Amino acid sequence: MLVASIFLYIAVTLAIGFWTSRRVKTTEDFTLAGKSLPMILVGVTIFATWFGPEFIMGVPGLFVEEGIMGTITDQFGTLLCLFLVGFFYARQLYRMNIVTLSDFFKLRYGKSVELVTSLIYIYTYFFWIAAQFVALAYLFQSILGISIPFGIFLGAAIVVIYTYIGGMWAVTFTDLLQSTLIVIGLLIVCMNILDETGGLAPIFSGQPEGFYNFFPKSGLSNWSDYIAMWMAFGLGVIPAQDLYQRVFSAKSEKAATNGVFLSALLLFTIGVIPLIIGLGAAKLHPELMGNDHGQNLIPDMVAQHTGVPVQMLFFGALISAILSTSSGAMLSPATIVGENLIKPYAPDISDKRLLLLTRISVIVIALISCLFALNDTNIHGLVVSSAVLIMVCLLAPLTFGLYWKRATVFGAWLSMISGALVWAVSNYMDTIIHPTIYGTLASFIAMVLGSILRPDAHKHRQGIN
Repeated sequence: MLVASIFLYIAVTLAIGFWTSRRVKTTEDFTLAGKSLPMILVGVTIFATWFGPEFIMGVPGLFVEEGIMGTITDQFGTLLCLFLVGFFYARQLYRMNIVTLSDFFKLRYGKSVELVTSLIYIYTYFFWIAAQFVALAYLFQSILGISIPFGIFLGAAIVVIYTYIGGMWAVTFTDLLQSTLIVIGLLIVCMNILDETGGLAPIFSGQPEGFYNFFPKSGLSNWSDYIAMWMAFGLGVIPAQDLYQRVFSAKSEKAATNGVFLSALLLFTIGVIPLIIGLGAAKLHPELMGNDHGQNLIPDMVAQHTGVPVQMLFFGALISAILSTSSGAMLSPATIVGENLIKPYAPDISDKRLLLLTRISVIVIALISCLFALNDTNIHGLVVSSAVLIMVCLLAPLTFGLYWKRATVFGAWLSMISGALVWAVSNYMDTIIHPTIYGTLASFIAMVLGSILRPDAHKHRQGIN
């Protein structure tokens, strides 16, 4: 019955994709849902895209092992990021009437920077998408008993089908359904856990010393790691294309900004539920923590210690979370391929052909992401790797490009190269101060120095206020 319910849910998801495909007439329909989303749908689709397997499968295990420190990157970092985007980035970028962040880099710094930033985005999204495929594979292994490699390709095929046909419209409507299932499923599992433990107090009592510490122990290395945890998502995903694709899909500037704030509220509050479930599951069934540092803690607990109705609700919710994140993550690099790698170099291409090529790129990106997933099955590590690389290369050029008129093309190049090189060298040398900090600082300093030392001969500030 559980297997049948999962297949029924997947069938409903695909049916929504086919239904929404009727709305897709142009490339803008496919990539930005016709720029018509209200604030609620903007907030829900950002929430559904970011409330991925790391929140349900990655973070709970870290919380059990490390306490509050294990939640800094995802729980608190995403909250910081979305507030920063809502206050300082969403409104300004929405006014530019662009499709991708690479469009911004073209307007501000020229076509060469557009090309390189597009390639960086596409490369980093392979990690992000791979993490979702790995999570789906673990889930299919728990339910269907299939191997991880086969599960990766099966999950990829499901996501590709409805993303290919419906684009942003399919992503938005399935996100709405999936977000509802996520909340309902997690709440029911949480109530079951609390019923078995006798409430919240037994779950949170008896934890080891330092479990609830919000700040690290003294020492340069500890504080360095702590700051890096905040930076990974707090700053790292500020330049993320999947976030702004939803911002740019809003029907108005106000809907875009308020949608970002709504998603911050949803992610933080609903993100607490898997933490409670994970802590309760570890208390009731500590033997489950031995599997991949608790990465499969909650799915194993539900599969082994709950009835079929609860399993149906939970695994439906988990599939919802993963499919939402997968489809949103896959659409973002596909949009960049169409808008920034094909369209500029084929000025006479028809919109119909551009739409077809953008759709085909969804398939290609999925296949490459499968290869990344087969090479690394650490969900949380894959997601963090994606965020960090974007941060050390693109955060400084984006921020200075928006707010500093003297930012130059040379400064942008020097920033991207310096950030990536310093980060890579610091990783290799295993420095005491976290490589993320070195790389980000190098990127910001290089942006300033490069812009001062070599002003632009002619300005690339088209569309910048």
